[in-house]
Amino acid sequence: MSKSDKRLIRIRKNTKNVPLSDFEALIKDYGEIDHGGKHPKAIIGTHTMPYKKENQVKSCYVKELIDIIDSL
Repeated sequence: MSKSDKRLIRIRKNTKNVPLSDFEALIKDYGEIDHGGKHPKAIIGTHTMPYKKENQVKSCYVKELIDIIDSL
């Protein structure tokens, strides 16, 4: 298993306690981050998801990102 696969499995198991660095690394594995504007945006395929840049990312953002990744 690669590092990115292990990261995705770890995040799926615990969506409430995800550090910002892991969250952004997961976004970069599947798409890119647009830092323009007040909040950064995760751009994955045709999906765009804005999120707050906090050290412990809220679970609603994590669940939404996982749903986007599963829809690919």
